[in-house]
Amino acid sequence: MKFTEEQHAFRDSIRRMVERHVAPIAAEIDETDRFPRELVELFGEMGLMQLWVPERYGGPDGNLTMMCIAREEISRVSPACGSIAGLNTMFIMPLLHFGSEEQRQRFLPVVAKGGVVTAIAISEPQAGSDVSAMTTRAVRDGDSYVINGRKQWCSYGVEADYIVLMARTSAHSGAEGISAFVIEPKKMQGVTFGRHERKMGWRGAPNTPIFLDNVRVPLGNLIGEEGKGFKASMRALDLNRPTIGAQSVGLAQGALDAAVAYARERKQFKRSIAEFQGVQFMLADMVMQIEAARALVYECARAGDEGDWERLNVLASMAKCFASDMAMRVTTDAVQVFGGYGYTKDYPVERMMRDAKLAQIFEGTNQIQRVVIARHLLA
Repeated sequence: MKFTEEQHAFRDSIRRMVERHVAPIAAEIDETDRFPRELVELFGEMGLMQLWVPERYGGPDGNLTMMCIAREEISRVSPACGSIAGLNTMFIMPLLHFGSEEQRQRFLPVVAKGGVVTAIAISEPQAGSDVSAMTTRAVRDGDSYVINGRKQWCSYGVEADYIVLMARTSAHSGAEGISAFVIEPKKMQGVTFGRHERKMGWRGAPNTPIFLDNVRVPLGNLIGEEGKGFKASMRALDLNRPTIGAQSVGLAQGALDAAVAYARERKQFKRSIAEFQGVQFMLADMVMQIEAARALVYECARAGDEGDWERLNVLASMAKCFASDMAMRVTTDAVQVFGGYGYTKDYPVERMMRDAKLAQIFEGTNQIQRVVIARHLLA
C-alpha cells in the first residue's frame, strides 16, 4: 500500500502517541481489565474516535484507510486500546446510510466533539452468527416503541452514551423483521447490565450483557424504516471488518518486532538464536504472512474509500479472516521464539497470543467469513 504524504504524517503522529500514552499502560490494562477512560479523552481530542463523522457535522471526515492506519499502529501495542480508535464507527454508519437528516443533526455533532462512547447491540445468547434467531422485541405503542429482551457481547455497551440496538418489530422469522434503534442507556429506564465477561484476552474492552425491561424509545429513534435494521448493521460491519484485519496486522507486527529483538539478544550455544536457520525460517514466514495480510487489508480499505460496495463486501470478509488467522499463527510463533520466557507474563507475546484469538471470533466468526467468500465465488 502506497500512502500519501498526509497518510504518512497521520501514521507517524499515531505512532508517537502510542509510544507515549499507550505502551506504558498496555500490560496494566491487561492485568486489571480496566477500561482506559483516559484514552477516550485523548483519542477524542485527536479525532480518532469520531473519524467517520463528516465535516458538515463537525467531524474530521476520515475514511477507511485512515481508520485502518490508526488501528494498526495502536494494536502493535494493544488491540484493546486500538479498538477505541474508530470505536463509534458502528454507531455512525447506520445513521449516515439509513438515518434521517434530523437524526444525523441530532447525534453526529455530539459524537464529533469527542469523548463520547457508543456501541452496537446485535448478538443475543442464542443469536450470534444466526441473526435471524433474534428474539428481542420492539412493539409500537403510540409515539414510541417498547423494547424487551437481552443482548450479549455488546462491546463497550456498559460505558456507552448511545447504543444502536437491533430488535424484532414484526413476527417475520427472517432478518427482514429486524429494526435498528438508538437507545440512551444512561437516561432510559429499564436498561440494566450484567456482569463483565471474564475474557481470555482483549482485556480492558468491556463486554457486558444488556437487559431491556419495557424500555420506552421515542419513535424518532428508529433508524430508517421498520425491518431495515439488519441491512444497516451489515453495512456497518462491512466497513468495520477491515479494521479488525488492520488490528490483526498491527498485533502481528508487534509480536514480530518483539521476537526479532529477542532473537538477537538471546544466546544459546554461544551464539544468538537469530543465527540459527530454524529461527530465521520462522521469522521469515512471520514477516511474509504479515505483509500479505497488510496488502489485503489496505486493498479492501481502498475499495471502501472508493464506494465499491460489492467488492468491499467480499474483501472485508477476506481481510478480516485472513489477517486474524495470520495473527494467531504469528503470535503463536512469537511465543515459540521466546521459548519458556514467552509463556510468562514478563514478556508481551503471551498477551498478544491471547488477544489474537478473539479476532478470529468476533465481528463474524472466520467460519462465517468463509461462507460469505464462498457464496460470492459461487454466485
